[in-house]
Amino acid sequence: MKSYDVAVIGSGPGGYVAAIRCAQLGMKTALIEKYSTLGGTCLNVGCIPSKALLSSSHHYEEATKHFEEHGIEIPGDVKVNLEKMIARKQAVVDQTTGGIDFLMKKNNIEVFEGLGSFIDATHIKIDGKDAGEIEAKNIIIATGSKPSNLPFIELDKERIITSTEALKLKEIPKHMIVIGGGVIGLELGQVYYRLGAEVTVIEYMDRILPTMDAGLSKELNKVFKKAKCKMMMSHKVQSVERKGDEVVVKAENKKGEVVEFKGDYCLVSVGRRPYTDGLNAEAAGVKINERGQVEVNEHLQTSSSNIYAIGDVVRGAMLAHKAEEEGVFVAETIAGQKPHIDYNLIPGVVYTWPEVAAVGKTEEELKAENIEYKVGQFPFRALGRARASGDIDGFVKILADKSTDEVLGVHMIGARCADLIAEAVTAMEFRASAEDISRYSHAHPTFAEAIKEAALAATDNRALHV
Repeated sequence: MKSYDVAVIGSGPGGYVAAIRCAQLGMKTALIEKYSTLGGTCLNVGCIPSKALLSSSHHYEEATKHFEEHGIEIPGDVKVNLEKMIARKQAVVDQTTGGIDFLMKKNNIEVFEGLGSFIDATHIKIDGKDAGEIEAKNIIIATGSKPSNLPFIELDKERIITSTEALKLKEIPKHMIVIGGGVIGLELGQVYYRLGAEVTVIEYMDRILPTMDAGLSKELNKVFKKAKCKMMMSHKVQSVERKGDEVVVKAENKKGEVVEFKGDYCLVSVGRRPYTDGLNAEAAGVKINERGQVEVNEHLQTSSSNIYAIGDVVRGAMLAHKAEEEGVFVAETIAGQKPHIDYNLIPGVVYTWPEVAAVGKTEEELKAENIEYKVGQFPFRALGRARASGDIDGFVKILADKSTDEVLGVHMIGARCADLIAEAVTAMEFRASAEDISRYSHAHPTFAEAIKEAALAATDNRALHV
C-alpha cells in the first residue's frame, strides 16, 4: 500500500491548488479524482466553459448590433454556428484541464482516477480506473458541489436541464425559461438571448442577485430588460412539466395568481449543493451537517483532526477562488505555518456584460449592523474610456466608515469590473480610506478612473467629472 503525507480527494480549483502547495512545501502528495479529467466543475462544466460561451456570444452580439456604429460593415448576414461555438468551448476546456495534468507532473503529485472513499481516518479506498487503497497522514476533502434542484422538478437533461447541459446544447432555444436569477442563470441566460433565444427569468426573491448590493441588482435588471428579457421577480415556481418538445412552468406571483410560462427549454439554476456522495465520511469520524456541508473549525479541520475540508463542500460562498485560498491555507497549516484568510475580502463576480463585482459589506449589511457609513458613487457613462468603447452602463459605489473613512465595501457594475475589483480588494487588504484611493493616480482614459472618482465622491462629495 502506498503512503503519502497528504491525500487530496477532488481535483477542482481547491483540490489541485491544495495539492500543488503541499508538494511545494515538501510533502509527498496524492490527488484522487473520480472523473477522467482534472479541474472539477469549474474547469469542466462551470467557470471556464461558461466564460468561453459568454465571450463567443459577446462577439456575435457586437457584430450584429454594434459594429455598424463603429464603421464596420459586414456584407451579408452574420450567422451563428452553434456546433462550432460549442467545439471551441470544449477546446478551451481541454487545453485548460490539460494544463492541470502538466502541473501535477511538474510537482510530482501522483494522480489516481477513481472515486475516493474513507476506510478510516488515514486510509482511502479508490474505486475506478486506479482501484486500490492508499494511506495518508493528512487528508483534504475537496469534493465540491453539484447543481441543486427543487424537489418537484424532474430533470430529464434534454429539455429540463441544469447548467451542465446548457453548456452543450445542439440548438439555440426558441424560448429558454430560466428558474433562478442568480449568477449561473443570468450568465447562461445572457449567452442564449444574445444568440437569438427569447429568455424569461423567474426568480423567487424580489430581485435578481439577491445576495449582492441592491443597487447592482437594480442596474443589471435594467440591462436585461433593455435586451427584452422578461424578468419575473417574486414568483414561486409550483410545477415544471414537459409535453413533447415544450416545457410548461407554473409559478405563483406575489398577488397569489398562478402564471403559466411555455418554452422549449427550461434551465434550472437554483444554486448548488455540497457533494459528499460516496465519501463514506462517517467511517473517518467526519461530521456532515444538516445542509450537507462538512463541518470544520477555524483551521478548516473536520471532527477528525488530520482531515481537512475546503471549497464548496464547507460553509461560505461557493467560489473557485475561495476554494483556492482555502487550499493554500490548509496546505500551509499542515506544514506548521500560520496562514490567514479574510473572508470579507473575497470578491464576488458575475460575468454578464456589463460585469458585476463586489467585495466587503453591502449597504444592507451595514444598516443591519448599525454601522454609520457614507457613499461615493460614479457612473461609467461619465468616463471618456466608456464612451469611446460604447460601454456606458453601470457605476462604481464605495462605502466608507462615516468617522474613519475606511473603505468597508466596493460594489461595481460595468465593463471590466471582474478585473477592476482587484484594486478594491488590494486597497481594503491594507485598510485604505476612501481618501487614500482618491489620492493615487489612475491612468487616463481607463475604466479604473471610475474607482478614483467614486472615492472622491465618498470624500466630501468632490468627484471631478460628474
